[in-house]
Amino acid sequence: MKVKVKDILEKKGSKVFTINSSSTVHEAVDTMNKNKIGALLVLDRKKKLVGIITERDILHEVVKLTNSIDKTLVEDVMTKNLIIGVPEDEVQYLMGVMTENKIRHLPIMEREHIAGIISIGDIVLHLLEDVEFKNRYLEQYIQSG
Repeated sequence: MKVKVKDILEKKGSKVFTINSSSTVHEAVDTMNKNKIGALLVLDRKKKLVGIITERDILHEVVKLTNSIDKTLVEDVMTKNLIIGVPEDEVQYLMGVMTENKIRHLPIMEREHIAGIISIGDIVLHLLEDVEFKNRYLEQYIQSG
């Protein structure tokens, strides 16, 4: 059975944390820390998805910043060329996309709507749970035979 992104989203939920592109990086860091997350989807004033800002984006910027992070805008730091997934994507495919592009967070879009966000950790956790289930099933099958 091929696992689809929608299977992970059903279990994980579709709650997504967002930030406005004109917010400061300091506000992004504060939001990430409060919610114990590693990425925020970035929306413009019309609530359209325009980017993603991750811990890595912020760390890269901190190294080269001469200005205060309190004044740097999210839109100046965020990743603008988004790679997205859709609920019908197979998890193996998205894992390959994320690995090849060296990204850890992937927005999931359903047409123009944000359906969720998947992290590489979500995928690994799902695959581990699947392996554990199969192992238990096989153990029970062997013991009953």
